[in-house]
Amino acid sequence: MKITPTRFAKTFVRTRNGSETAVRLGYSPEEAKELEADMLARKSVKRAIRKLDDADEQNLCYVKTGLSRLAFGSINDAAALLFADEPTREEVLSADLFNVAEIKKVKGGGVEMKFYDRQKALEKLVELDPELKEVSAAQVQFCEELRGDIIRLGCFVKSYDIGEVEDMDIFALMELKKKLSRQLREEAASGKAAGVAAEYDSGEMEAFRV
Repeated sequence: MKITPTRFAKTFVRTRNGSETAVRLGYSPEEAKELEADMLARKSVKRAIRKLDDADEQNLCYVKTGLSRLAFGSINDAAALLFADEPTREEVLSADLFNVAEIKKVKGGGVEMKFYDRQKALEKLVELDPELKEVSAAQVQFCEELRGDIIRLGCFVKSYDIGEVEDMDIFALMELKKKLSRQLREEAASGKAAGVAAEYDSGEMEAFRV
């Protein structure tokens, strides 16, 4: 497999890691170290990297792309590995772990994964792209509405601890609202949530569904 200096450089400026670049370009982990040393020693590769580094607009585009992946990217691959009994080496190497900030073994067995903060990634995107400010403002308003709904629902679902909603991001808020709405409907149906029907009619209850 032949990798041109330009192709290597284009991938390298996104990863800033020679071995990862080689793997992304199709090399095995064993071959990656050798390719990294070879490519980064070439003057043609160094020139290509400098040229790309000088293109600020392009670099900014990569930054936005990375932040977008952190903010909206899927964590399905990471979740699949986390719950797999014995993932193979190939499964680990081919998995998209871009959103994973930390992986460590926990005492007593098992693995713990920490993900990058989606909310912080969104905030950085707004800083880099003023056009996103309107979207951000709308998101803030939506989050406040969700928190208000959750607090009202929490008054009726006594068996559920809503925790500190102020620290939750939009994804956590939406998920919590769904859980509370479902719990309230179940308690109302079983007669546990006495007085709910009197406080909210069916139309108002529907407003609590996400």
